[in-house]
Amino acid sequence: MAAPVGEVRVIEIVMEGPGKNALGTAMMDHLLERIEQAGGHPLLLTGAGDAFSAGLNLKEVHALDAAGMEAFLRKLERLFSTLYTYPGPTVALVNGHAIAGGCILALCCDHRVLKADAGARVGLNEVALGLRFPPGVLRLVRERLSPAHLCEVLLGAGLHGPEGALRLGLVDEVSADAAAVARERLAALAAHPDQAYAATKRALRGRTLLDVPGYEETFRGLLPSWSSDELKQRIVSVLKRR
Repeated sequence: MAAPVGEVRVIEIVMEGPGKNALGTAMMDHLLERIEQAGGHPLLLTGAGDAFSAGLNLKEVHALDAAGMEAFLRKLERLFSTLYTYPGPTVALVNGHAIAGGCILALCCDHRVLKADAGARVGLNEVALGLRFPPGVLRLVRERLSPAHLCEVLLGAGLHGPEGALRLGLVDEVSADAAAVARERLAALAAHPDQAYAATKRALRGRTLLDVPGYEETFRGLLPSWSSDELKQRIVSVLKRR
């Protein structure tokens, strides 16, 4: 959907799907298509209902074999890289839970505004689930979070309310009127000359998240852990608690 902010054409992408807008193959394909079609116009990313995105679609992850898991993770890394290096301004309107992969999606955006909801939880709980970070994701998190907070966020693997998410740099602002604030921030970013914005963003981030020394070796080294029986058993336990 395209919506005007002032005189600027804005592309609004709303994640809507099962499992609190979980990231499965269909959702990733949809997001990649929308981002790639946006043509550098300012992007506003949000979620339907009361969640931004609750992370990966664990039912799908549990069902994948080794080859399927590799394809899934490569698509996930491509999605994050595509959003992170998008040439135009991007703002995440975090309207509720942004957990694990959902939190990473928000971190890909240039600015993140969280709705002031005491029940909302934001964080990277991959370690608590026994998941290893793909190399592109780890690079993103290192670039987006303060070194002082990396251990607390990644190794603590906690889910944080609005105040904690703001303190840790997982979001940039918390607002009772997050939708209005997010659109204001996007309009301000979009007011800059687009070529200068894109060139500076590219200089800061590069052309891809996947340009990591030893990327392929590291990626292949973590694949067995994502396909292991131990992880599948953990996922079953998580799904039973929901």
